[in-house]
Amino acid sequence: MQLITLKIDKPEATNFHFWARRTSSKSVEDIHEALVNAVPGIQFWRGLFVKPPANAWCRWSGTDTAMIELAQKNAQTIAAGHSFIIFLGDGFYPLNVLNAVKTVPEVCRIFCATANPTEVIVAETEQGRGILGVVDGFCAKDIEGDEDILWRKNLLRQIGYKL
Repeated sequence: MQLITLKIDKPEATNFHFWARRTSSKSVEDIHEALVNAVPGIQFWRGLFVKPPANAWCRWSGTDTAMIELAQKNAQTIAAGHSFIIFLGDGFYPLNVLNAVKTVPEVCRIFCATANPTEVIVAETEQGRGILGVVDGFCAKDIEGDEDILWRKNLLRQIGYKL
């Protein structure tokens, strides 16, 4: 077995979700429907890698053609069976769709939903690849102060996460 660390290639502020889960041809459409029903007008692209015995396709679905090439590149780089990655368009945040995606029966585990720099930790064997986890963001350097707390609370209200 070989351990591999792969960096997610994306523009700095782009939000994305990364899951490993049980996949089927049906789940491609189920997750697409969950996203568009959660947020009308959502812009996203999703790539998922499936390794059934007959083929090894990177299946995809989405609404934003500008992100297709980037998402396909990341899905092929990860190349782990039963996993998928969703990139969200500008102005769309993981919290807008996270619960909707969790309700899809095939979703087993959510690794992250972030705009942070992220690395995927993959185990590779003769059979294929499996995702062990992700490194999302940076190491903590200090404890937030009063000004930092105020900034955080204001940001949450600005983007509509809190009233």
